Amino acid sequence: MSDQRLTIIKNALSLVRETGCRKLLLFLNSDSECRWFLKTELAGDPAIALVVPGSSGLHTPRPGKTALPVIRSWSGNQSRFSRIKYAFLHGVLQQIIEVDSRVVCVLGPSGKAHLDTITIHDLAHSWSEDFPFEVHSLIKNSAFHIIMAVIDIALDIGALGREGKPVGTTFIIGDEKAVLEASHQLVFNPFKGYPKKERLITRPEVVESIKELAQLDGAIIISREGVVEAAGRNLNAERAASKQLRGLGARHRSAAGITRKTGAIAVVVSESTGKITIFEKGRIVTTLEPLISRRLV
Repeated sequence: MSDQRLTIIKNALSLVRETGCRKLLLFLNSDSECRWFLKTELAGDPAIALVVPGSSGLHTPRPGKTALPVIRSWSGNQSRFSRIKYAFLHGVLQQIIEVDSRVVCVLGPSGKAHLDTITIHDLAHSWSEDFPFEVHSLIKNSAFHIIMAVIDIALDIGALGREGKPVGTTFIIGDEKAVLEASHQLVFNPFKGYPKKERLITRPEVVESIKELAQLDGAIIISREGVVEAAGRNLNAERAASKQLRGLGARHRSAAGITRKTGAIAVVVSESTGKITIFEKGRIVTTLEPLISRRLV
């Protein structure tokens, strides 16, 4: 009997060619799955790109070498569609796919060595109001790599909370001068007075500090260069109200309002669900959903 995983991948490759898709994104959950796939006859197919956990030991291709492109995914559990959207964002960032590519995805349950789902997506279109993915201008934003770094932090907060307790918070990225003018401190700014190089979100100690400070009321303000400007900031912009925001609370409405008033991007973590909502120009452009079962509650 043939391996079911190979059968699914072969059928997905047929779909790639028959539908004119750019790539097949193959989601693998462990190094052992990667080793299995690399021994198959499909490993050399140029249509395939691997999506693996960020902690994977799989080597990314060296410049100038022909190898399978690799997208390193957030290491925690996400819903299936959230994993797909996250992979799309990183795939565009790494120039593996383009913002208007058509893509086939093959994946299974998070954390399981099992493939059971094939999906086809056209990135040029938002799929539905419940499943928004209108990221064209977001991807073209000069701070896109900083936005993705913030999303990783937000996913950790959404999934794990802090010390086992759920945490909700807001990150505002870019157009920091206008954002600071349209907000005020609720508490003393813990980042004030430190050199810029010591406030970069690429520094592990800054990431840990942000996760701790996310428990404070108010937003965390980050420049387009990745410098944390402030935490515990109250957003003064008028709270947005629209059909798209039905069922969302004050945190989300304030984030929508500040992005409508300024050129910033907002990344909001819901305290109740752990869901990550990304706002631009007052609208939800996409959502990501960590599985909050990882919380120690």
